[in-house]
Amino acid sequence: MEQGDLTLLEEPTAKQLLRSSNPARLGYTWRDGSPRVVAMWFEWSGGKVVMGTPTRAPKLKVLEERPQVALTIDDAGAFPYRELMIRGRAEVELLDDVSPEYARSAVRYFGQEQGDAWVADLRGKPMARISVTPEWVGLLDFETRFPSALT
Repeated sequence: MEQGDLTLLEEPTAKQLLRSSNPARLGYTWRDGSPRVVAMWFEWSGGKVVMGTPTRAPKLKVLEERPQVALTIDDAGAFPYRELMIRGRAEVELLDDVSPEYARSAVRYFGQEQGDAWVADLRGKPMARISVTPEWVGLLDFETRFPSALT
């Protein structure tokens, strides 16, 4: 499979990163054209990367008009590095409460007790659900898949 192929999401390294407790780094473009990157909790759900954020988050001001985004999830560990790159369109949905995906990701990142407590503090407050449907996927593992500059 070549870089860009959506079936890379089925590779073991990609599946491992999509289940990891490493944050996704969401890259988007601000109104003035400058790039922005923010680390976010995520859940891989139904073929989409789903994230939650407060409705006052600055990124929501531009994602409606500039929905093309990039995500990176990496292991941030020792060599050999592992990195999953996704490009796609962000869709924003405003909710009256915590999204189920955000609640599950809180447990994945914090553990059951602390995750439940974190979500309990947010219950009843509006939240935005950001979902990114992959249109392009890249995968590096520095064992069988290397950056193009090294091949």
